[in-house]
Amino acid sequence: MIDQAGLAIARAHRSEWSRVVAGLARRFGDLDLAEDAAGEAFLAAVERWPREGVPPNPGGWLTTTATRRAIDRLRREEQRHGKHEAALMVFDDSPPEPAGAVDDDRLRLLFTCCHPALAMEARAALTLRLVTGLAVADIARAFLVPESTMAQRLTRAKRKIRVARIPYRVPSEADVGERLQGVLTVVYLVFNEGYLAGSGAEPVRRELTDEAIRLGRLLRELRPDDGEVAGLLALMLLAEARRPARVSPSGELVTLDRQDRAAWHRDLIDEGHALVRERAATGEAPGRFQLLAAMSAVHTAASTARETDWPRIVALDPSPIVRLNRAVAIGEVHGPGAALAEVDRVAVEIDGYHALHATRADLLRRLGRRDEARAAYDRALELTSNAAERAYLARRRDELDE
Repeated sequence: MIDQAGLAIARAHRSEWSRVVAGLARRFGDLDLAEDAAGEAFLAAVERWPREGVPPNPGGWLTTTATRRAIDRLRREEQRHGKHEAALMVFDDSPPEPAGAVDDDRLRLLFTCCHPALAMEARAALTLRLVTGLAVADIARAFLVPESTMAQRLTRAKRKIRVARIPYRVPSEADVGERLQGVLTVVYLVFNEGYLAGSGAEPVRRELTDEAIRLGRLLRELRPDDGEVAGLLALMLLAEARRPARVSPSGELVTLDRQDRAAWHRDLIDEGHALVRERAATGEAPGRFQLLAAMSAVHTAASTARETDWPRIVALDPSPIVRLNRAVAIGEVHGPGAALAEVDRVAVEIDGYHALHATRADLLRRLGRRDEARAAYDRALELTSNAAERAYLARRRDELDE
């Protein structure tokens, strides 16, 4: 029986997930087996630790339990006697592998999993699953695809690793450059899941946002001259700076235009702005994360929403998600009709994104098209399970009847 105490204990030790998966994957050479055995070990911890107490070495307990579960599974598969014999040694006394170009264990695992033989989306999704332990449903939400589609994508990615015999090894200096974009994508998705959690009672998952920023700082040390690394770190810092004002005491999401800007963390804003200015001074063509960071810098530079430099945001050249944010700026500069037209142009590409329908609902409300606005709010509510966001959307929808 899993209770709240068990869930709290499991969350406190969730950082061990990637280490356990990495050790099992290296030992057995099978990511499916590693993930399943690690999951069984964490489930056992959730059930047993509240009754028996947390062991002195939680990581060692999880590793030993997961290894035994993996061995038990191999014993049940007669055709895998060879791997079974190789796995009988529960404790590995061999010297650790050299750290290579990356010293941090979690960051090293990110680079290891983001193998170029896999498509970029598959790399990012698989790494999220194995390194952070995010549920398939949460990863599907991050990629704006159905859960079944994401499950199939993960299965195909792991099958390709197995069939192609892709080695599980520490990344070299050359690997870092080749795999950097995939790692940046994963870190960004981890931050997003923490910034506005897709599921659960807590609207913000601090352990995920804190870890993403920590990884961003490590990447900055590893690649100090890379513009996209600086852009991602700046973007996360500027978003995290607004966290104290994003959720009301009653648990409802507070939109940017209504946030108490005095509550924002000025030190994080100053650091983020400095990174944006530094990259702008190089004269290089900005990438995706630099553009997003530049837009966030414009928002956080204004003392009020009314004073935001909306024309500057409109001028930024965006991707589909950024174009949605750009539509808000268009609404401030050219009115809700022009903004709605921009939203409708990107709707086909990101129809499964709840923020699209929330934005569309607000524009329809401003245009006096209440029935359409209500339908759009309903669609946004269908696509998000975040408690704070649902409270905000439901209140806005109900206000249409007043």
